[in-house]
Amino acid sequence: MSLNKRYLGAVILAPLLIILFLGGIYLKIFVFALSMIGLYEYYKVSREANLKPISIVGYLLCIAYYVLINYKLNYKFVLFMIVIGIFIMLCVPTLDTKYNYIDISVTILGFIYVAVFFSFIALTNDLKYGNYLLWIIFIASWLCDTLAYYSGRIFGKTKLCPKVSPKKTIEGSIGGVLGSVIGCTVYGFIISKYGVNIAIYHYIIIGILCGVFSQFGDLAASSINEHAQVKDYSNLIPGHWRYFG
Repeated sequence: MSLNKRYLGAVILAPLLIILFLGGIYLKIFVFALSMIGLYEYYKVSREANLKPISIVGYLLCIAYYVLINYKLNYKFVLFMIVIGIFIMLCVPTLDTKYNYIDISVTILGFIYVAVFFSFIALTNDLKYGNYLLWIIFIASWLCDTLAYYSGRIFGKTKLCPKVSPKKTIEGSIGGVLGSVIGCTVYGFIISKYGVNIAIYHYIIIGILCGVFSQFGDLAASSINEHAQVKDYSNLIPGHWRYFG
């Protein structure tokens, strides 16, 4: 992935800063839109792998889910909604044999992997200090991605997961985790001056977790691409789409 694409992606994402400051319903609408676009891309890639996701079900689940998070969300009801969705879809292969249980699994995974995971951006904003904590999601992921890129270019020698992502190195991965930890810790010091009463060691732990799991998220996306034999999900946000959120 070229450096120019990364900078172009950053410019395209710049308006997101305004949405983050506004928060509330504007942020939820924005995240919902991202989820719908992400679902479209996920199901499109799935079809490239000769799978047949029932995409309309995924879109309807996404819409229902985001309507629910505008209120006090009952997670038992969300689980119930997923179970009912699976039960209904299990009936589909008996009515139309061109679908099978794998297609159903891919459909539900898309809803959880894209819509539910993206929704944590909006749900974080609803927490105590949420308007501050929300930024950690982006600081951690972007600094992890950026420092992993440069560390890999400068120091990278040992391949991390060559079968999944040939260009990634262990040195770059370590640099990414350090970038996430440094970014979260510095940000923690800054917001503590604004009355956010959270011990600094929490930011260090969050930085480590974000640094590790954001890279696993990237590798998971790469593994899906590898299976479907496509280069990338989308050119909507060059250089950053797979790392967003």
